Order: sequence, then structure tokens, then C-alpha cells
Amino acid sequence: MDDRWGPTIHASAVLVGARAVLIRGPAGSGKSRLALRLLEAAQTGLLRFVRLVGDDRVHVHAMHGRLLVRPADRLAGLIEVRGLGIRRLPFEPVAVVGRLIDLAAGDAERVPQTGSTTVTVAGVVLPRLAVAPIADPPPLVWAWLMAPAAHP
Repeated sequence: MDDRWGPTIHASAVLVGARAVLIRGPAGSGKSRLALRLLEAAQTGLLRFVRLVGDDRVHVHAMHGRLLVRPADRLAGLIEVRGLGIRRLPFEPVAVVGRLIDLAAGDAERVPQTGSTTVTVAGVVLPRLAVAPIADPPPLVWAWLMAPAAHP
């Protein structure tokens, strides 16, 4: 492994179009489930192109003002499907992160305040969607992904 990537973080990442969506949240918050729903959305035509980058543990690294993400070596191409176990899927070895979703976010609001709609990861500012613990993420995520990304 290239040392510049550093340790993994607890997150999943899915390439949606040209940019990855980094999905964070505590254990059991639905990171893998949301990643699978995004993959399903591509199969049904809701989204054009979706590919797994990594599930559960990923590496992030800032380079030239962009945040890159790649799967943890031992988990590359693997995703947990609750009730079925671990499954192997095609995956992207590295992607540029364009948006970040925080599941079970304590600061999620009905009408988000301006400061809560971005987050800085490794020095890179990203558009952020905070999803409340009681929310059903997919409809909210679809609406957010269909809107043009705000460039902070």
C-alpha cells in the first residue's frame, strides 16, 4: 500500500457518474444498504452509472485540491448484504469524491443551515447531506443527487 493513503476510515464509497459519494455513519446506520440502493438505482435507470468503490473501510487522500478514495486492500470488491453475508461486486480502484453523505447525523435539520451543507475532509471542502437517524435515506439522496452539486 502507498503510505500517502494512511489508515482507513469507517465509510463506504460509490462512484455515481464521474464522482464518488462518500457515505459515513456509525455502525448499523445503513452505509452498505445505501450503497446497494445506489447500485440498484443504476440497474433500474434512475441513475446512469454507479459502481462500488469500497464498503465499510476506505482510504482517503487529498491531492491537488481533490479528495481521492479507494477501497481498503482486504475489502476491495466486497460488500455486506444484510441477511446474505459478504458478496463480491465489480469495483473502481480509485475515484474522486464529489459529495459526502452523513447517515444518522445528529445535526440533520428539516431545512439545513448554510454551514451544515459542506464539510472539510483532509483539507478538501465537499457538499454534504446530513440524514437524520429516523429518515429513510434513498428518497432524500435521490433528490440531492439529481440536483446540480454546489461547488463550495
